[in-house]
Amino acid sequence: MPSEPLVLVVDDYADARAMYAAWLQVSGYRVMEASTAGEALAFVRTETPAAILMDLSLPGLDGLEATRRLKADPRTARVPVIAITGHVERHVAETARAAGCDAFLVKPSPAQAVVDAIARLIAGRGTPA
Repeated sequence: MPSEPLVLVVDDYADARAMYAAWLQVSGYRVMEASTAGEALAFVRTETPAAILMDLSLPGLDGLEATRRLKADPRTARVPVIAITGHVERHVAETARAAGCDAFLVKPSPAQAVVDAIARLIAGRGTPA
């Protein structure tokens, strides 16, 4: 069993996924990627990540609804979800927290800020690798 915590990066922009995945891997995480909320929800049926970086603006099912579903499922309810979005309005952050997001970051967010948020949430939750 790998010792590195697994992070699921969910974003419909391949460049954003690749950038965050690269930073996370260099920082000692295993990374899986999903381009839609549906892919992310399918992934967590077979593996439980230590954390999820969730874009809120996704095609079809959005990141807010995906987070609600993750938090309603006993298998994934304790997995930290970090919302990341280009929407800076205050109500967006409040809506994300109400949906169950554990942290909120605004794009473009420095990759190190993403890594730091994930590390804090994993350590705070005692989430297994």
